[in-house]
Amino acid sequence: MIKTIPQIKHTDSGNFFLMAGPCAIEGEEMALRIADKITTISDKLAIPLIFKGSYRKANRSRLDSFTGIGDEKALRILCKVSREFGVPTITDIHECHEASMAAEYVDVLQIPAFLCRQTDLLLAAAKTGKTINVKKGQFLSAASMRFAVDKVRDSGNQKVILTDRGNTFGYQDIIVDFRGIPEMRSFGVPVVMDCTHSLQQPNQVSGVTGGNPAMIETIAKAAIAVGADGLFIETHPDPAHAKSDGANMLHLDNLQDLLIKLIRIREAIS
Repeated sequence: MIKTIPQIKHTDSGNFFLMAGPCAIEGEEMALRIADKITTISDKLAIPLIFKGSYRKANRSRLDSFTGIGDEKALRILCKVSREFGVPTITDIHECHEASMAAEYVDVLQIPAFLCRQTDLLLAAAKTGKTINVKKGQFLSAASMRFAVDKVRDSGNQKVILTDRGNTFGYQDIIVDFRGIPEMRSFGVPVVMDCTHSLQQPNQVSGVTGGNPAMIETIAKAAIAVGADGLFIETHPDPAHAKSDGANMLHLDNLQDLLIKLIRIREAIS
């Protein structure tokens, strides 16, 4: 199904596909710098790539948290990444009216985990005709995501991806149940593992979400081993100073080595 996404490359390589980029679009120079590095790596390793960046972060712990540089400005940067590097792009949407706006600039629309049950949002995204990546809510079972898939398909859009990002119960950690990957694949859609958000440590007393990036490799390896079709990895050249989710991001310098290890796992189970 990912072969239908405009500009996506290396779909016949047999590799998993990758959604990667910064958590949020912080500015043009940073986005282009990250895109240059990721596209170089993905071309070298023949990995299908979708460049990821949120044009706005609507779900933040505190009122003073960074939310974005302006919707249209950030969306234009995503469009520039696509033009300059010849890759598709993905971004989150949060309200129904954003679906058609974002669809003018990006190739894949993402439904955030907290909003995966919002019927009107799913329908608005589906009606754009774009590929829709629905993140599984932390509060839902894998089996229940069948209904999100059905909502998109019943709207006439068959281009659905599901992304797991772990389960939480309102405490300060997230647990990944890898049984969910084959269960969601049984719905006939590609399934992605979000290797960075699944390592968030939310609800910290500071009001800033923590993370455990040392475990990114472990989550990614396990996901490929159980048959994940793709991986979602937020990455940044300086996670400590990233404006959003730096605590659980992969350092950009570590991306290539990780992907090489994952390709070997993929080859071993094929």
